Amino acid sequence: MWVTTVHQQPVFPVPAIITTCRNPKLHVSFPKPKTFRFDHHFWSLKFKVSAAKKQPTELETRKPESEKIRASEKNGEDVVDYGWLPAFPHVLIASMSNFLFGYHIGPSGLNAPGLPGNWFWQVGSVARRFYYLEASPNGSFVERLMNGPIVSIARELGFEGNSILEGLVVSIFIVGAFVGSISSGLLVDKLGCRRTFQIDTIPLILGAILSAQAHSLDEILWGRFLVGLGIGVNTVLVPIYISEVAPTKYRGSLGSLCQIGTCLGIITSLFLGIPSDNDPHWWRTILYIASIPGVIIMLGMQFAVDSPRWLCKAGRLDDAKAVIQNLWGASEVERAIEEFQSVSKNDGSDLNSRWLELLEEPHSRVAFLGGTLFVLQQFAGINGVLYFSSLTFLDVGVTSVALASLVVGLTNLAGAVCALYLMDKQGRQKLLIGSYLGMAVSMFLVVYAISFPLDEQLSHNLSILGTVLYIFTFAIGAGPVTGLIIPELSSTKMRGKIMGFSFTAHWVCNFLVGLFFLDLVEKFGVAPVYASFGIVSLLAAIFANYFIVETKGRSLEEIERSLNLNIQGRDK
Repeated sequence: MWVTTVHQQPVFPVPAIITTCRNPKLHVSFPKPKTFRFDHHFWSLKFKVSAAKKQPTELETRKPESEKIRASEKNGEDVVDYGWLPAFPHVLIASMSNFLFGYHIGPSGLNAPGLPGNWFWQVGSVARRFYYLEASPNGSFVERLMNGPIVSIARELGFEGNSILEGLVVSIFIVGAFVGSISSGLLVDKLGCRRTFQIDTIPLILGAILSAQAHSLDEILWGRFLVGLGIGVNTVLVPIYISEVAPTKYRGSLGSLCQIGTCLGIITSLFLGIPSDNDPHWWRTILYIASIPGVIIMLGMQFAVDSPRWLCKAGRLDDAKAVIQNLWGASEVERAIEEFQSVSKNDGSDLNSRWLELLEEPHSRVAFLGGTLFVLQQFAGINGVLYFSSLTFLDVGVTSVALASLVVGLTNLAGAVCALYLMDKQGRQKLLIGSYLGMAVSMFLVVYAISFPLDEQLSHNLSILGTVLYIFTFAIGAGPVTGLIIPELSSTKMRGKIMGFSFTAHWVCNFLVGLFFLDLVEKFGVAPVYASFGIVSLLAAIFANYFIVETKGRSLEEIERSLNLNIQGRDK
């Protein structure tokens, strides 16, 4: 069991940023609304108190900004500011990578989210066994469900009916993403996020164009591999970049743009895929369009800033100060540089971290947390539920795949928007626990609707309610928080490699769920599989309760410093 210790002497968080806006007229005071607030504290079960004491530095004795905010709230004051605005354009450009990710895994893309090729060549047999014999409309629905781009590609390129090759065309994307994730740490350390973003657009653009104009199996395979390679790098890059450039106070809200971008990409893919029903060659147009976001990212990153933390680590202090002044305000420059350099002295941060350092404390603990969070996220069943949701909607008479997918996509988007609002108010840990508890309740509701003798219409309605509630609660916490909290807990030196390791675990579990989900449903039935998803969700909530540290309102350096001090205190 991983246990963290802290010193008797408290280490206060770095002051959060109230605003970077220079115009005092934009600071408007309003009467304090009556809202429920979760105060930041540590769970006693996660920490042991060390008797070691040390003289606090000037940085540690500085009054935390969070205390100032609480004091103003007690006085009935509240402040509306625009401190997020300077960083927003840079975060928005980075989030385009998640839009592209959502586009590629959306209904009109070659990859269903999380289910590799076996979905497309197994769903027919499984779905027919469950639904085809009930009525002819259900049968035609399943046929249409299978008539996605992969079927058109297989027919045009001459491997139609070969389930192994069809599965390979889709699964090669996961292989590329795996390679991209594990190699991203080295690129981020050496080049920084901004240049890595630009270089990463090359396989994204080339892969999309190569896939769009493919006339052979080899060409489509190489195209899909390149796209997966780019997506694998981007999934690691975006959370790191946002966590390092966003002001502390808004880091959670701006980080939620990752999930929103993915949802918008899926919905866009859905609408662009509608003409494919009547045009067997439309898949080429869909893949050509996929190259456009890559061009936008490449050009946009030319005007975006690099991470001030990476600039400081690379010895470019003047550039780091300029970025901090532009994004966080002139008053934050000296404090932030002092924080960066303090951390660098403690852990020897440089551009030459090694993978073997993941085995050392505190990096091994964070890597364990990151890998476990993604394992629990994937085995909680989000990908299986997403794809079986279409058949669930079929039960209540929704025979339109597009309409069912739209409902799912909008539910996912609504949850992501709620996460944007709640992330910096309720905190990461609260959202994570609440999300997994909601997912567990949703799964057990579906199991109850399937397993117990209820009125048929009531059973179908409960299944729909459970499915929609599951997707919504996932999008509030388990989706966005998992990717955000790992870079927050990681050290500056090892952040890239810890994220690369964590997302590698994500892609492996992603593949395994897709490989076995439909076989398990066919063998055991929907209810037992969904019950297992509910049990894993409960385990994830317990894990988050006991092991996850709240990071809301704390700078990355304050979090890293506290972890390093915990190790020192434990060894004394």
